[in-house]
Amino acid sequence: MGTMSTSVTLLFLLGLCHLSTAAAVDKNDVAKPKTTASTTYIVHMAKSEMPASFEHHTHWYDSSLKTVSDSAEMMYIYSNAIHGFSTKLTPEQAETLQSQPGVLSVLPELKYELHTTRTPEFLGLGQTTETIPQSNSESDVIIGVLDTGVWPESKSFDDTGLGPVPGSWKGACESGTNFNSSNCNRKLIGARYFAKGYEATLGPIETSKESKSPRDDDGHGTHTASTAAGSVVSGASLFGYAPGTARGMAPRARIAAYKVCWVGGCFSSDIVAAIDQAIADNVNVLSMSLGGGMSDYFRDSVAIGAFSAMEKGILISCSAGNAGPSAYSLSNSAPWITTVGAGTLDRDFPAFVSLGNGKNFSGVSLYRGNSNAAPTALTPFVYAGNASNATSGNLCMMGTLIPEQVKGKIVMCDRGVNARVQKGAVVKAAGGVGMILANTAANGEELVADSHLLPATSVGQQNADVIKSYLLKDPNPTATILFEGTKVGVQPSPVVAAFSSRGPNSVTPDVLKPDIVAPGVNILAGWSGAIGPTGLAIDARRVAFNIISGTSMSCPHVSGLAALLKGAHPEWSPAAIRSALMTTAYTAYKNGQKLQDVATGKPSTPFDHGAGHVDPISALNPGLVYDLTVDDYLNFLCALNYSATEINSLAKRSYTCDEKKKYSVRDLNYPSFAVNLEGRYGGGTTSSNVVKYTRTLTNVGPPGTYKASVTSESQLVKISVEPETLSFSQANEKKVYTVTFSAVGSVAANAVNSFGRVEWSDGKHIVGSPIAISWN
Repeated sequence: MGTMSTSVTLLFLLGLCHLSTAAAVDKNDVAKPKTTASTTYIVHMAKSEMPASFEHHTHWYDSSLKTVSDSAEMMYIYSNAIHGFSTKLTPEQAETLQSQPGVLSVLPELKYELHTTRTPEFLGLGQTTETIPQSNSESDVIIGVLDTGVWPESKSFDDTGLGPVPGSWKGACESGTNFNSSNCNRKLIGARYFAKGYEATLGPIETSKESKSPRDDDGHGTHTASTAAGSVVSGASLFGYAPGTARGMAPRARIAAYKVCWVGGCFSSDIVAAIDQAIADNVNVLSMSLGGGMSDYFRDSVAIGAFSAMEKGILISCSAGNAGPSAYSLSNSAPWITTVGAGTLDRDFPAFVSLGNGKNFSGVSLYRGNSNAAPTALTPFVYAGNASNATSGNLCMMGTLIPEQVKGKIVMCDRGVNARVQKGAVVKAAGGVGMILANTAANGEELVADSHLLPATSVGQQNADVIKSYLLKDPNPTATILFEGTKVGVQPSPVVAAFSSRGPNSVTPDVLKPDIVAPGVNILAGWSGAIGPTGLAIDARRVAFNIISGTSMSCPHVSGLAALLKGAHPEWSPAAIRSALMTTAYTAYKNGQKLQDVATGKPSTPFDHGAGHVDPISALNPGLVYDLTVDDYLNFLCALNYSATEINSLAKRSYTCDEKKKYSVRDLNYPSFAVNLEGRYGGGTTSSNVVKYTRTLTNVGPPGTYKASVTSESQLVKISVEPETLSFSQANEKKVYTVTFSAVGSVAANAVNSFGRVEWSDGKHIVGSPIAISWN
């Protein structure tokens, strides 16, 4: 991820998103652990196959477990997210249990990792809400946040002006270390924690280091929860940066916090338990800024739990991951999950580098320390690689700098490996008075601001290369750093963040992911009082709000907007809400130019931004939506050729695909089109490759006639829509159309991906769907 500098405690919030098992399992699969020691497994049971001799399914689960181990105990019993339990077993015991009657699968514990204001105004949600329907429905919407817990004292969770807790709420406020039931209120209506899986793998939680309770000692959970539904707080800022009024996307919605992430990570048995409980608690939206894997859906605990939540009418919003800009890097790709990438705001925090040769270079920083500490005059300047005996000295890692060569100087460090703010701490400890953090080719021109412990700024690769050249050639290099505060109105904005994970979808290439992008760079939101803004142990500063970046931040934006739409349209399904957000998203700036990708400096594509950047005001009135039912998803699983056992693992029921029916992934009623055409043809050969996609539109607006239009950047594929006009005479009326993609002419062997768009418009509404065409 590389999107916020922090301590070891928080490294997994920001490092490259990936999935690992607690027993050294390949991150992209769930193969058997290589060790013979006991590890945690999640056991999926076919509840409908329980023998009549058992009075209750828990007795059957326990009996099945005892056939392989007399000493093993059930850690969690799952009833909603899945049917089954978690327990500790050896690999041999797990293999034996897998063969028992009624056991669908036995999956090893997986460790998931977190993906880690002006935003309301940037999205068109100003302090006044004339554009939003006025009702109490929003205050009836409950957002469940699976994260590192919550800091209940934050002003973002003030319940002033909120009415009684919704009668639909079935949850609780659990007590534990430094937390009791009185910490909840009419805003923060529930808080729970789940640590059995974590403790089974890493041992008991050290309560001297973190709270064994819903309390957030990390900051990430408080930030995501307040982003989604924080109350209005005036006078918010981080050290004076980004000053103004902070508020969540749905400030009247209620919050339920589920702590599943700890110092050592987030474990799948705990995540499934939290989803299981959230379903029982009756949340309406689930926000999960954590990374699933890239394995089949019936092996992915987040995907499995999300399927059950979807069945209960809960919208699930997940971060795409921070492994961009590499292709095929996103996680949480199941079509019943809303997958969110990250873009920038029109706000920046400039801090310039001024060199002794008179040249100036732009950078960014959130440093706001002692004004006398910042070197305002030209100061001796050194490259870290030349002030170290270590081969990795340029990275400013712990213990690598030579104090005698650093003392009293500004040091240039290369970005990579260790946390960005930790590099500054290393420079400061060695006697340096400032730092210039240089992007390398891996980071390009993407700049993420940090609240450094010493005067410091980050510069892009191009500026870094010029500065290094000066450093290495000038016999007496000098520099200074000039901090400019907060700047708004930055253009172009938004741009897709380089760290934001990209498609294509490695699990199901015929489903386009990510779905959408939302603000995820330099986001101001509530923070924990237990840790400083850098997350470093040596950071004694405490702040009420912090500015951090990641798809962890963009995910709760969409979670909150989904709650906003649910409040305005309580009858809408999760698929309808997602469709409204996707089909009204924008892919061009007001001047007509396409959205940009900061990683390339060129226009972004649907593999980067999905349907586009979220536009909540338009989403409130989308005109038409692409709806989906549970049966539609079951047909999708049949199209993937999943076995009855694999489908049962997801759907918690016996379901047999009709052998007489022809299932197609392309017929899933998704608001986007991922087209995979077979074969590249050279030598003048003509391709006759043709694929068809069927879609159904539901009218959620007034009667009207919509006309289709198609745009495409490729001459190699003909795109046609049939029929070209759809007329709706009443609400909830459905109409079917087909899009045909035909390869034409000679297709070169080196043909590249191409992109386009299908739009339906009645003159008032534009219902847009992105197209991504790939050649296999």
